[in-house]
Parts: sequence; structure tokens; C-alpha cells
Amino acid sequence: MSTISKSDAYAAAGVDITAGYKAVELMKQHIKRTQTQGVCSDVGGFGGLFELDLTGITKPVLVSGTDGVGTKLKLAFLMDKHDTVGIDCVAMCVNDIICAGARPLFFLDYIACGKNIPERIADIVKGVSEGCVQSGAALIGGETAEMPGFYPEDEYDLAGYCTGVVDKSKIIDNKTMKAGDVIIALASSGVHSNGFSLVRKVFDIENADIKSPIEELGGKSIGETLLTPTKIYVKPVLELLKSVQVKGISHITGGGFYENIPRSIPEGLSAKIDKSAVKVLPIFKLIAEVGNITERDMFNTFNMGVGMSIVVSKSDVESALKILTDCGEDAYVIGEIIESDERVIL
Repeated sequence: MSTISKSDAYAAAGVDITAGYKAVELMKQHIKRTQTQGVCSDVGGFGGLFELDLTGITKPVLVSGTDGVGTKLKLAFLMDKHDTVGIDCVAMCVNDIICAGARPLFFLDYIACGKNIPERIADIVKGVSEGCVQSGAALIGGETAEMPGFYPEDEYDLAGYCTGVVDKSKIIDNKTMKAGDVIIALASSGVHSNGFSLVRKVFDIENADIKSPIEELGGKSIGETLLTPTKIYVKPVLELLKSVQVKGISHITGGGFYENIPRSIPEGLSAKIDKSAVKVLPIFKLIAEVGNITERDMFNTFNMGVGMSIVVSKSDVESALKILTDCGEDAYVIGEIIESDERVIL
């Protein structure tokens, strides 16, 4: 840890530079897990360097995504558990770019806090690193901003950015999609990182008991269930793309089925979803019951147990399901593409 750069005046204003140095030292062991062949810079420089290997790619297209964790962080504060929200941050970015068929290359994070507590920052980055490992991305840089007076001392915000690459000829678009194609669901791990403003209101989490076991949640507490990290679908989808022509992918985030599924479907076609086929997770049933929320609003706010939808030809369904299942996914058919201007029919 550096002892040369130390400002007593800055520390008196609420910013401890040495805490930042300690946080970097603590997080290095986690970042090391994410290093891939393309990384050619170390943590601590002014920019993260990555050498792009274009072997087998004729016309490379870079695909980028950025997102945060949102008010799910309030659960982390209340539960005093900070080592999983980083997975959410990575997931929200890499799950977006895989919809174009892009393989994630690298990731950068941004943490803004009221007070830099090195051990907590390292816990956050531990989660980010785990998300990067799960998606095959390298964590090549980031920023921790200590902002006293802007954030409470015990709170922080977390956002991230990723870049991936795909051959231009292999970009997933909806140009070949047609009526009769089949929609496959990939099960979610829970609420993921969307709809938490409503979730917090329903359960009144700042005042409620969120740590006691709940029978409807399999003995887990509300807090534990809600903090379940967002599932990362990158590796199974990349495996699927090796053998099956995928016609469209939707990452089911805020806006639920009604907003996200139509984003991968061309004009004149619609996704006809069989609601009875959707494996709705217990947490969503509890949210609807406690909050007295209509089924329409639930499907228009949450993923309801489906984190990603994939459209393939009917002839490819069996092989697609086998590949995804072999990769550990709970994959199953939830609908089909039909000719309609309604965009999505549930």
C-alpha cells in the first residue's frame, strides 16, 4: 500500500485515499480469476488494455452494453451481504449483448459510495469477478468513487459496462423469423435485477422481517430469495449457436414479457405465449398475493421465472433443448410465432 500519497485535508473532508489503495489490494485476488488471454494490462493503470483475437472472424462487430443493479442494492444493505450484487451487474450487461450473439470480451465496473470501506468494496468486486468468470469476460478496469455527502456512509451504487464481439455474418437478427417458429424459455433464478421498486413496496422491506424463513419460499427468507443473483446465460447460448440457427433472443428484464419478447420479433409477427406452460417461481406468486397485483401487471413487470426466450425453427427444437439442458439449463417450450400485429399474446 502506498504511503506517499496521503492527504490529511482530503481525509478531513471525508475521502480516505489510503482506503482506496487497500481496496485495490484486497480485490486483486478476485480480479485475477477473470483474466483471459486478451488481457494485456494490470489493475491500477488509467485504462484497461485488451488485445482482440480475431481468429475465425471475418468481419468483427463490437457489441457493448451497460447497466446497473438498481434498487436491489437496498436488499444488500439491509442484509449486509455484498458479494453477489456484482454478479447481477455483470449479468445485466452480458445477457443483453448475447442477444446479438456477441461473446463477451471484457468488463469494467463503477462503484460510488459514501465511505470507502475496503473489505466491502472487495466483496462487491468479488461478485463482479464471479459474474465475469461465469460469462467468460475479463475484468480489466473500474472505478471506486468515494462521495461523502452524496451517498450515505453505508450505501453505494454499482454499474458496469461490457464489450463483446461477433462476426457480422453471425449477428442474431429476426430476418429469418416466420410463423410456426418456436419460443424456448430459459428459466430464471428469481426476480433477477428488475422490478425491485415494486418489490420493496409490496414487502415494505425497510420495516418488515426479511430474514425469517418463509414456507412458501422453500424455507428461505424473503431477503435471501430476493438477493439470489441474476442468472447468466452466455455460455449455454454460445454453445447453442455452434449447432442451431437461432432466429431471435430476448433478455427478459424490466417490462417483463410484454416489453422484452417483442423486441426480437419483426413487424407483422407476434409471440403467442402459453401462460400455463410458464414455470412461475414461488417468489412471484408471493409478490402477486401480498401486493394484490394483477396477472397482467406481473407479466408486464417481472420475468415470472423466464430469464431469456429463444426463437428457433420447429425442426431445431429438439436439438436446441438437448444442448441447453446438457449445459445445465432448465429449457422448455412456452410458445410460438404467429402472424399478428399484437406483438405478444398471453
